[in-house]
Amino acid sequence: MEAAEAVETIQREMTSFARRARASAGRLHPELSLVSYTLLGHLEESGGCRATDLAAHYALDKSTVSRQVGALERAGLIERRQDPEDHRVQVLHLTDAGRRMLAQVTESRRTAFRERLAQWPEADLERFAEYLVRYNAWRGPAAGSDLPPPAAF
Repeated sequence: MEAAEAVETIQREMTSFARRARASAGRLHPELSLVSYTLLGHLEESGGCRATDLAAHYALDKSTVSRQVGALERAGLIERRQDPEDHRVQVLHLTDAGRRMLAQVTESRRTAFRERLAQWPEADLERFAEYLVRYNAWRGPAAGSDLPPPAAF
């Protein structure tokens, strides 16, 4: 397989992966998107943050984050709290229900990955993991580059 063909295959397969992930997110909670689950995970990892921090971290439009945050609040999965250092700032935190939902989703995903990868040799799993880490670590072209901005993936 030539490099150009390999890149096309990677693009097609990652798109298929993203479609499956979006579809499974909708089955878990019809009002929440895959982005919502990603935001919940970030809030858990960070211990809470501002909506603007979420937008910056994921390179999302503020209106997109606002809609997602609104859905998460209506579902009772997150809450706003005043920042103790700056009372003008609202910090988003998971609620107990949000933690439970995220734990359920995380376990469901782990189970699905274990099932899909159960027959893979350990060396293949390690190589695949290393490739994913390497792929996701790329931060795009250097500032001032003539290259277009990176795509969604």
